Amino acid sequence: MERSYGSRVLKNPCGALCALCGLGYDEYVMKKDITLQDAKTRVKKLREEIRRYRYAYHVLDELLVSDAVNDSLKKELFDLEMQYPSLVTPDSPTQRVGGEVRKEFTKVRHEAPMLSLNDGFSREDVVAWHERLENHLKEKVAPRFFCDLKIDGLAVELVYERGVLVRGSTRGDGVVGEDITANVKTIDAIPLVLRDANTKIPQRLTVRGEIFLLEKDFERINKEQKKKDLPPYANPRNVAAGSVRQLDPKITASRGLRFLAHGTPTDFGQKTFSDEREAFRAWGFPTSKHSIDVQSLKAVYVFRDQWEKGRTRLGYEVDGIVVFVCERALFSRLGVVGKAPRGALAYKFAPEEATTRVEDITIQVGRTGALTPVATLAPVEVRGVTITHATLHNFDEIERLGVRTHDTVVVSRAGDVIPKITEVLTKLRTGKEKRFHVPKRCPIDSSPVTHDGVVYRCSNSSCGARSRRLLRHFVSRAAFDMRGLSGKTLDRFLDAGLITDAADIFSLQEGDIAPLKGFGETSARNIVEEVLEKKTVSLARFLYALGILHVGEETAVLLAERAGSASTVSDVLGTFRDMSQEGLEAIHDVGPKVAESVWEWFHDKKNVALLEKFEKVGLVIEKQKVKSKKQTLVGTTFVFTGTLERMSREEAKAKVRALGGDVSGSVSKKTSYVVSGADPGSKRAKAEKLGVEILNEKAFMKLLR
Repeated sequence: MERSYGSRVLKNPCGALCALCGLGYDEYVMKKDITLQDAKTRVKKLREEIRRYRYAYHVLDELLVSDAVNDSLKKELFDLEMQYPSLVTPDSPTQRVGGEVRKEFTKVRHEAPMLSLNDGFSREDVVAWHERLENHLKEKVAPRFFCDLKIDGLAVELVYERGVLVRGSTRGDGVVGEDITANVKTIDAIPLVLRDANTKIPQRLTVRGEIFLLEKDFERINKEQKKKDLPPYANPRNVAAGSVRQLDPKITASRGLRFLAHGTPTDFGQKTFSDEREAFRAWGFPTSKHSIDVQSLKAVYVFRDQWEKGRTRLGYEVDGIVVFVCERALFSRLGVVGKAPRGALAYKFAPEEATTRVEDITIQVGRTGALTPVATLAPVEVRGVTITHATLHNFDEIERLGVRTHDTVVVSRAGDVIPKITEVLTKLRTGKEKRFHVPKRCPIDSSPVTHDGVVYRCSNSSCGARSRRLLRHFVSRAAFDMRGLSGKTLDRFLDAGLITDAADIFSLQEGDIAPLKGFGETSARNIVEEVLEKKTVSLARFLYALGILHVGEETAVLLAERAGSASTVSDVLGTFRDMSQEGLEAIHDVGPKVAESVWEWFHDKKNVALLEKFEKVGLVIEKQKVKSKKQTLVGTTFVFTGTLERMSREEAKAKVRALGGDVSGSVSKKTSYVVSGADPGSKRAKAEKLGVEILNEKAFMKLLR
């Protein structure tokens, strides 16, 4: 079925009504900036491809790409036209409804246009649609809706005079269709004569509905094709479309086509869409058994989500739900925008594949040192989750697909399979795409790359192990404290090519994680939520997490205090790059070795690139807490051992520092107090040996008052 695309509204600077949404207000925000010239080039390419797919689909009944891929390209075209209204043309695919009329059939003009529907792909799209209704009417619209399943079939129009079928036609271009009367008469589900009922049958009645094929009949037809040594059909929708457009009605009759009535432009006094369906059933039309009236947007979401999970038990293909405002009078008041009624929306199920662009091809180094090419994608939703990465498996796969940086590609995620690139849409290339070359040196440590069959490895056998060690340190309790990221989980992410360094952790999406064996959507969601929560971190924890040689927890605190008001990653980089080794040595308890290590770390190009990556993913440095005016612990040094009951060790250390005291990780003669909790370690024994005062938790709390 042909649809219009987009769900947000353009803020039109000229004040005129937008040709696509019919509104001159509300804000439309593009995900990515694009110049007018680049948009012109992209729009031209998109229109050419969509028209090619369209002609094959609607006229030749051939499927060149899946509906999901076609939808994805049309959505991109719609968004570009929304951003640049000057690019909209009357012949744009977004401005059309159906296909061209084949020469073999008589042309039929519809009494009223057979409109398409705008698509929604998310709850945000549904909310935006409802807001547009209110903006158009300039009044609140009660959230009362009529919901039904959106069958993936062929839209047809039936005309009855005095209760007798006189004509059947295809949608065509929405204004003119094809006369298929002889063929629709072979479909048992379509009444030739209407039944008398309590609702009076209009003298002339136009009914619209969907012709489709059951999955079992589709399988039967393909078996017959196989016996005849003919290629199988791609999907039930194509068979249905081809069947009703046969020149021989006997072929149509043999296919076992079904029909469900879903609407009419005829006014016979119906007040709601539910009233309309009741009349249809009374007159002898089959209608959907699953349509319902709902009283809230939440109920719309529940209905849609319920059938996305339960559609396999229907026995025929549906690709979403259709949502109408309940009252026919309100539906009429809302009118039409472009080629779609304002009062209805097709809320589609999550597709198993979509189109997006390859922003980069990077090399991930796994725990064994194996190099895996990974495509970094412009975020795209596939099967209800956002995908930002797709593994390319090995370098031979890049060659096989012919994928380049900036290519438009088809990303697939059927079932719970890891997202992968299945096709490159080469006709959408502009010449700016870049070929990928296999690296000669490892991107982690610059060691030579070795080649064994299809596997490329870093020649340094400890390279992968070093990456693992740094990542485990980064998520440890004293650093970012990401408890959902165990060592095994990090290994899985490394081997899947999802991460190479710590900054990659903050770019993970649910759709990247869920397909991995042993994870699933719930665990993926939990990991992503935890990572988001940890995007804000104290400077001391951040410095410790970087894994700088000789920089432990306490040294990180001292460095953080020296950095003062640094509140962004770039501030941190600037502060320590501008500091000399002598300046670092001047910090209390920072010796020559530590100073040299810190200076070298912040002047290493790879480390600078890592910090810039942290900045890009949105890491936030907490503002330093102001020390308490009550500096009662100045000049004292504390060491903690064992488990405290009233607070964590980190909280206890923070309280000591706030009161002017210092915290150390080891016991020496300079230590003022050792705070001992449950199950203390060797630090208590050393304190006893050196005669350092030992405090229990109660005594420690007393000192803090």
